[in-house]
Amino acid sequence: MSGLELVRDMCVGNLEGATVGSSEITLTPGKIKGGNHIADTQTAGSVGLLMQISLPCALFAQGPSELCLKGGTNAEMAPQIDYTLKVFKPIAERFGVQFDCDLKMRGYYPKGGGEVVLKVNPVKELSPVNMTERGNITKIYGRAFVAGVLPFKLAKDMSTAAVRTIRKEIKDLYINIQSLQEKDKACGNGNGIIIIAESSTGCIFAGSSLGKKGVYADKVGIEAAEMLLRNIRHNGCVDEFLQDQLIIFMALANGTSRMRTGPITLHTQTAIHVAEQLTNAKFVIRKAEDEHANNDTYIIECQGVGATNPNL
Repeated sequence: MSGLELVRDMCVGNLEGATVGSSEITLTPGKIKGGNHIADTQTAGSVGLLMQISLPCALFAQGPSELCLKGGTNAEMAPQIDYTLKVFKPIAERFGVQFDCDLKMRGYYPKGGGEVVLKVNPVKELSPVNMTERGNITKIYGRAFVAGVLPFKLAKDMSTAAVRTIRKEIKDLYINIQSLQEKDKACGNGNGIIIIAESSTGCIFAGSSLGKKGVYADKVGIEAAEMLLRNIRHNGCVDEFLQDQLIIFMALANGTSRMRTGPITLHTQTAIHVAEQLTNAKFVIRKAEDEHANNDTYIIECQGVGATNPNL
């Protein structure tokens, strides 16, 4: 709801049915103005999801946007802010997407209290990308963190368990997962881990997990490690979470984009369906059949609509 209200404000639009629990909304947009806006979920609602809904709009605004987004920075069922900055951002930049993100405060479930400031300059158009060569994994690193009253030992335990799990499958790479105690820039109590792998061709993958009451820290570390390994095995160029986040940019880009992926997720199928409904973009999914492919390797191809910004 906060995201819809943010987009309404950015485009001076009219929004109906935007109440918690509503099953139908109508947004009638005007011109995307940009400018300064605040969106506050007042809970641990994800700032990453607020960013997802507003960024494509800000790219085609009449002028620069500065968006102050408040809520949860590391929340369940949404990209952790670390994922957005370390995985999504560098790949989105290949489309010509440029934004600065200042992480002012981390916020955790249930209170939230996190804050990021997003600065976006509009673009004339987006470029297509060709991500079809995976290369070799060359680097694995990450951060295991505790915040608030939780003991530092939890961060160490998550990190140790994650490294041990990855070592079973990847033996020859140095794995650098930092253990951190967050003090000044964190609101509330939380713990979690994100592990990132980079390939020789610049592909980036991640596995992450958040601590919960009653769940052992090493289990959190193992879960993140297994998620990362699962997303490396299919020999695609994106992980299962970046897969659906790039669909909108493929649809808007000026030309043909190709993305090598693992199994096509339901999120991605939905994103493609909606992108095709809203634009004239055409997507084709086919099995990858080269020597590095396995049964779970696919190519998503999109003929983008070449959206241009009339204001630039």
